[in-house]
Amino acid sequence: MAGIVEIDLDAREADWEFAPGQSIPGFTFNGEVPGRTIEANRGDTIVVRLANNLPQPTMVHWHGIRLPAQMDGTGAVQEAVPPGGTFEYRFEVPDAGTHWYHSHSNETEQVERGLYGALIVRGENEPRYDRERVLILDDLKLDDGGDLSPFGDSHEHHAGREGDVRLINGQQEPELEIAGGQIERWRLVNAANTMYVRLSIGGRPFSVIGTDGGLLQEPREAAEVLLTPGERVELAVGPFEAGEEIKIEALPYDRGQGESECAPFGSLRVGATAPSRVTTAGEPTAVEPLTSAATEATRSIDMKALMHGGHGQRVDPVRVGELQVWDLVNETGSDHPFHLHGFFFQVVQTNGETASALSWEDTVNVPKKSCVRIAWLPDDRPGEWMYHCHILEHHAMGMMAHFEVVR
Repeated sequence: MAGIVEIDLDAREADWEFAPGQSIPGFTFNGEVPGRTIEANRGDTIVVRLANNLPQPTMVHWHGIRLPAQMDGTGAVQEAVPPGGTFEYRFEVPDAGTHWYHSHSNETEQVERGLYGALIVRGENEPRYDRERVLILDDLKLDDGGDLSPFGDSHEHHAGREGDVRLINGQQEPELEIAGGQIERWRLVNAANTMYVRLSIGGRPFSVIGTDGGLLQEPREAAEVLLTPGERVELAVGPFEAGEEIKIEALPYDRGQGESECAPFGSLRVGATAPSRVTTAGEPTAVEPLTSAATEATRSIDMKALMHGGHGQRVDPVRVGELQVWDLVNETGSDHPFHLHGFFFQVVQTNGETASALSWEDTVNVPKKSCVRIAWLPDDRPGEWMYHCHILEHHAMGMMAHFEVVR
């Protein structure tokens, strides 16, 4: 039976101690970074009462939720909540998965300062693991004095903002502990402004069991996974031997700004062996293809034109029930994470090569000098929507567009 989940979110300034003895002035939900993890069951209604006690306007975007347009939390559908103001968000959560919420007003500063949290929606027959964790990855850019580096640097507009302080759940390079012999479900969110994370867990194999839109039809075995800003992934991690110390790190990656260095995010200490209680992997999630790779695109989106098109450009509307097949064309020299608000899509092909497996996504990396074809179906939720690059500095610079879903 569907229920109602009610939450009060107080957006306010507070000291954010991201490491022992080190803090910055944070923008927080209820004084915490990240904000509380909101948990619900599929079909529940979530009611969020936002109170803005920040010194600047804000609003909340519910990233990955198929909700009514007027609840999406963007400037296209809502006036930003002024300091001292309130707003009530109310929406049903129709899809199980790992989602998140974050500011969609002055995002480059407000998200960097900590205005984000996870939103977990559970299905009727979830896989059972020995433990579940929500791990939100982020970074901070600090100046030589340990304060936040000023925002608005002209270089950041083009290259994006990346810092040297890497965080898991608001803490710098924490040590996690796992029992030997056990398998955990890790729900990971990349909440960074710009940082790409080519995630490795000591080079050990794990199973990718879910992405943006929920569980996969079949797990994918891997030893690394790329998380672009805005993306989520779910992993089955372990088992490991008692006494091991394992690095959680980002492997080198070149998104077009030069190859990054291997960078630690934290560590995993394996404690005493405990009996595993994993009993079932749950029911497979059926993902039926929306179209074939041979289907012609209905629209081409030029990422370069978006970057130079100016803020808030409008594009042609789409009609409820009409299949959308979009080519995301990136002729620039840098990768761009494309995010579609309010709807999930399937990746059909990349550079003409058919996708090896189907999944539901709302954010996809479009590598430099490449074309990614996606397919999605607008259901009956008319209104104003947007898509944009989820490098927040690119979004702020105008790498975005609005479109309307019409009946």
